[in-house]
Amino acid sequence: MSKFKSRNSVGIKLLIVAALSLLLLIPALMIENIVHERNSRKKSAQNEVSDKWGNNQTISGPILSVPFNKFIKNKDGNVVKYISYAHFLPETLSVKSNLESEKRYRGIYELVVYNAKINVTGMFSFPDFTNMGVADAEIIWKDAVLTFGISDMKGIKKLVDIKINNKNFTANPGVETRDVLVSGINVKPLLNSTPQNLNFSIDLDLNGSKELMFAPVGKETSVAVKSDWSNPSFNGNFLPSSRKISDDGFSAKWKVLHLNRNFPQKWIGSKFKIDNSQFGVSLRVKVDEYQKTTRTTKYAIMFIGLTFLTFFMIELLGGKSVHPIQYLLIGFGLLIFYTLLLSFTEHISFESSYLIASIAVIAMITLYTKSVFRENKFTLLILGILILLYGYLYIVLQLQDYALLMGSLGLFAILALLMYLTRNIDWFSVMKKTDMLE
Repeated sequence: MSKFKSRNSVGIKLLIVAALSLLLLIPALMIENIVHERNSRKKSAQNEVSDKWGNNQTISGPILSVPFNKFIKNKDGNVVKYISYAHFLPETLSVKSNLESEKRYRGIYELVVYNAKINVTGMFSFPDFTNMGVADAEIIWKDAVLTFGISDMKGIKKLVDIKINNKNFTANPGVETRDVLVSGINVKPLLNSTPQNLNFSIDLDLNGSKELMFAPVGKETSVAVKSDWSNPSFNGNFLPSSRKISDDGFSAKWKVLHLNRNFPQKWIGSKFKIDNSQFGVSLRVKVDEYQKTTRTTKYAIMFIGLTFLTFFMIELLGGKSVHPIQYLLIGFGLLIFYTLLLSFTEHISFESSYLIASIAVIAMITLYTKSVFRENKFTLLILGILILLYGYLYIVLQLQDYALLMGSLGLFAILALLMYLTRNIDWFSVMKKTDMLE
């Protein structure tokens, strides 16, 4: 008989409740994996749309590349001629872009895409081969090429005309040399040895998704972007010198000097790359449904632990008894919240989904508590705690920058309250009891 009573001691019961809490982390992790799987499926659907509409876009250039003959001796001692390129960057570069955002759908999934109207103007000084070790007679001026880098050519919506010194040239696809750029358009501006500056203007109608980036190839680069999207994220190596964000959209301006980057105004071959100096903007989606649902699952152990602790304190101080199976059923009820939330958020708003799932779970556990304890005061206590927990979690989920702070303060307040409520309990005396419900 004493062995039977020892099984019901406070210490063993507390260990059982703790073990059940940890055991329920297994289905909680499985639910989190389901959320990640659904999110991966969403990204796959979004990639399908991006592949057809236009992916992230990076605008680089223009770059003026001038070929010249170069002579080297091969291993047999014979002199071999081959073509090399000298690359020149513009003295000034001004980019103005207007992004119009648009939401596209693939099944139940949503993606933000954009159409960008881009105007690029600037000026090249006449290519100066001084100190480059190239003889004037070897320069092939007629084959000089002006290349404008575009990362995803599928996004181009109209023929691109490039104006050079008031002459219009229709751009050709591709790049003449992959020394600097691997994708883009080009024209041959028909240079000759007569020194003259090159003024250029390019108008581009471009589709893309999520992100628009620029490379600061000018000796002085100015970029201005306007959009109707209200939640931008400024990325890359340079932040805007000025920006304005409102519910109607945003505008931002950058100014970058050649001294701010890690490549010069001219070089030969593939000695320098421009990729590491890019900057721009992402059309960021506010914490989406899967991100919010994933964040809710992070609080599963807290919900289970606090709810189980409340039931245990009712057992300890209220003279009631809860069987481990009942604890397990209550824990599963708490976990059902996350699957309900995930299921509903794929079809309706997160706010509505959260309200439906939380009301359903709170109602289910409250009614179950009523049947277990058969006393209104304990039922109302559980109801109040669940409402506070789900209400507080909802507030935390709405905060992007202060979520960790609010979560930490909430846990601190709960622990402080628990310490206050149990301050007068003689735990040594309680643990010596052989039966909780004598």
